Amino acid sequence: MNFSYYIAKRYLFSKSSNNVVNFMSKLAGLGVVVGSAALFIVLCGFNGLKDYSLAFTSFVDPDLKIVPVKTKTFMVNDSLLSDILQLDNFLSYTKTVEENVFLSTNQTGDVVSVKGVSESFPSKTVDSILFDGEWISDSNQIVSGWGIANKLSFGVYDYSKAITLYAPKPGKKQILSVDNSFSKLNVVNVGLFEINEALDFSVIYAGVRDVQNLLGYAENQVSSLEIMLKNPLKAKENADLLSSKLGPEFKIKTKEQLNDTLYKMLNTEEIAVYLVFTLVLIIALFNLISSIIIMILEKRSNLKTLYNSGATHGEIKKIFYYQGLIITLLGGAIGLFVGFLLMLLQQNFSVFMITPSLAYPVSIDLNTFLIVSVTILILGGVASKISSSVVTKELVGKA
Repeated sequence: MNFSYYIAKRYLFSKSSNNVVNFMSKLAGLGVVVGSAALFIVLCGFNGLKDYSLAFTSFVDPDLKIVPVKTKTFMVNDSLLSDILQLDNFLSYTKTVEENVFLSTNQTGDVVSVKGVSESFPSKTVDSILFDGEWISDSNQIVSGWGIANKLSFGVYDYSKAITLYAPKPGKKQILSVDNSFSKLNVVNVGLFEINEALDFSVIYAGVRDVQNLLGYAENQVSSLEIMLKNPLKAKENADLLSSKLGPEFKIKTKEQLNDTLYKMLNTEEIAVYLVFTLVLIIALFNLISSIIIMILEKRSNLKTLYNSGATHGEIKKIFYYQGLIITLLGGAIGLFVGFLLMLLQQNFSVFMITPSLAYPVSIDLNTFLIVSVTILILGGVASKISSSVVTKELVGKA
């Protein structure tokens, strides 16, 4: 067994006659346990909140979305569809037309974003967002966000409220009358969806052909093509493949790119949270440095004996370096175990609640274990190195 490591274990696990040394050693170990557990719990909690936030957008976003770079719309042709259908990972595609329109109901109205979708719109998505009524099955039908319906006071199949969509006609002539300046489409609301507050108060769904007629588009003229994949994890490589085939006229966006602002915000917040609780762990490791320095001073006479018996200055320094590492590794392992147990309890028994019906979301993954473990190991190694540097030749020689 390594000489320095053996002595380090003896010093650490044998009770000192000095109560201050015993207390400081226990306090240092407790600090590492609490710091590592806190870092693990916070990261798991933030990952849970991150997944919870993204869930409200990810299940309505396609795996890939093809949009034109320079124009607002483009024509879907056989060549474009052939490139999409040749993807090994292809599952389905949906033609979409998106535009802002004015939704009028008798004496009230508001500007909303209408999204026209073809019949191939994923049924899985429909089932995830539709909470009342039914989905679009015929022309002149819409499915509204519950926020819009509540704001404008109309319901499902509410024939007492005539709903009309207005869109400006293209042209440069002077506006002389509403009828000549706006296209209109009389519709009935057949369902309500719920996604998130932003979309619930701003978006309605309609049949793609209805929206094309309203805007004066050709049958194959669309705003985008939304693609679902068999394996969403390969979205990036499929996007690169499609981009090389379609050329610079089109941009292929993944889910992350469709919500790049949200992803950037969440990633920035995660880094900030990590840095703050790493600082807490650093402060806890000051106790480790203090306890080792106190032990060095308390063991000065023993160190002289070891030095005179043939132990080198480097070996004596390593004693306290190993001691710091042992405290860090043990404390970190216990802290990770405690944090893991608490997160496991939260996942299975919902101990902590945000609301009476919503448990605080947590997510346990291997990356969190690795991040916390590496952080503890690096900071513990630095703290041990700093504390062992107190052992100078002069200190050993004058002991």
